[in-house]
Amino acid sequence: MAVEGICSERFEAVRDQLASQLDSGADVGASVAVVHRGELVVDLWGGTITEEGNAPWQADTLVNVWSTTKTMTFVVALMLADQGLLDLDAPVARYWPAFAANGKDGVLIRHLLSHTAGLSGWTEALLDPKDAADWELCTSRLAAQAPWWEPGSRSGYHAVTQGYLIGEVVRRVTGTSIGNYFAAEVAAPLGADFFIGLPASEEHRVSVVIPGGPLDGAGQAEDSIAVRSLRSSNIDATSPQHRWWREAEIPAANGHGNARSVATIQSVVTGRGEAFGVRLFSETTAERIFETQASGPDLVLSGFDLRFGMGYGLSSPMIPIGDRSCFWGGYGGSIVVMDQDAELTVAYMMNKMAPSLIGDLRGFGLVLAAAAAVAS
Repeated sequence: MAVEGICSERFEAVRDQLASQLDSGADVGASVAVVHRGELVVDLWGGTITEEGNAPWQADTLVNVWSTTKTMTFVVALMLADQGLLDLDAPVARYWPAFAANGKDGVLIRHLLSHTAGLSGWTEALLDPKDAADWELCTSRLAAQAPWWEPGSRSGYHAVTQGYLIGEVVRRVTGTSIGNYFAAEVAAPLGADFFIGLPASEEHRVSVVIPGGPLDGAGQAEDSIAVRSLRSSNIDATSPQHRWWREAEIPAANGHGNARSVATIQSVVTGRGEAFGVRLFSETTAERIFETQASGPDLVLSGFDLRFGMGYGLSSPMIPIGDRSCFWGGYGGSIVVMDQDAELTVAYMMNKMAPSLIGDLRGFGLVLAAAAAVAS
């Protein structure tokens, strides 16, 4: 399949890798972008927006990137912290008083960012997938319930709940929703084509994700934290097929963008708070990303030994990406990696999902190709 876009000669291996994935059928439609030393050196796309192959992936195609959306909420939280509006070490209840219920008065903002708040699912599960679009319902239930484990003691991936938790704090601090704040203060200054809550005017550009296998905690005890977390939202890979999902603000899971927009925004991490001439937060605040908040086996991502910083995943023996690197990915395969030492940001967004919650080998193959180009 033809791969279109720009690619500097040094990074031709990235083009070759994407072409190989499209030709093999590993990918149906996808985009990859690389920012190196503050310059967009790779902006590629190819394949089709449907499994039937009747429409090509375009330069401005958008796709649901699932949990890669979380990285946008981290940027917003860091910005507010930098402005002195949010103390990452303060109790959540300082900004959201009702949250103190049921023993959560000691839960800190940084616990929300690092999946250590003990709220990886809803005790009172969402019965209808559309309930995920009801902000008040989702946040009020989280505020009322008790933690499922001692907050701050270990991580348990907050796959869907993290966006509501961070988002409600943002709403109370700024007076507007996290989707609106992100659009005005992050996407617009950077000229980035990314949305948390997709306007109807952009619907014509969407490639709906192609579901992979289910993720429901199969093989684990029904009362395990992993199963309770993954099933309590009652959403699945078919949810993005519906307009109710795309227009809602579900900040941990329903962001729509492409590799170019994700790399543009997240290169602010690589640039220690600045990207493309726009400074979103200070170098001092950027340093906080690498403060370890949790390290060890995750309670929800069974089999993953992870290290979380302030929001982002950090280098660990299981995912050795470098001491000044961080990352996160999304259900089905999307991923973004930032390496401050190499001044490198790599993003991969696609429509064909794999049965993986935080990225898969397709994305890591592209990251490795870009890293090898820089190393050479």
